[in-house]
Amino acid sequence: MSDYAIVNLKDLDDSAGRLNLSPSLEARFGRDALGGERAGISYQRLSPNFRLPFGHRHARQEELYVILSGSGRTKVGDEIRELRQWDVLRVAPGLARGFEAGPVGLELLAFGAGESGDAELLDDFWPAD
Repeated sequence: MSDYAIVNLKDLDDSAGRLNLSPSLEARFGRDALGGERAGISYQRLSPNFRLPFGHRHARQEELYVILSGSGRTKVGDEIRELRQWDVLRVAPGLARGFEAGPVGLELLAFGAGESGDAELLDDFWPAD
C-alpha cells in the first residue's frame, strides 16, 4: 500500500442506494478507497426537507461534520441544533447524532478518526412531529 492516496469522493459508489434512501440521500464513503487505517471521510447530500430515518453513534470514533452548503438541523443526544453553511460539528464517541435538511437541502463532509466498523444505527431517533 502506498503512503498516500488521491480519490475523488464524487467518483465513489453512492451507498444510499443500498439503504433504499436514494434519491433523498447521497452518501459516498472514502475510508476504504483511500486505504485509511484510522481516518475516514464521507460526502453526504440530503434533499430539501429530508430527515435521515435513523441516528447513529460510534463506540470509539470521534467525528467532525462540515456543512458545505444549505442548512438544516442535527439532533445530538437529546438536543436539536440548527446548522448552516461552514458550521463544524464535533461529536464525541458514544454520543448519538442524526441530520435533517432545511428547505434548500444539506450538503456535508464527515471526518472520522478511530476504528471503522463501530457504528450503531438507531431507529426512531427523532421525536415524533
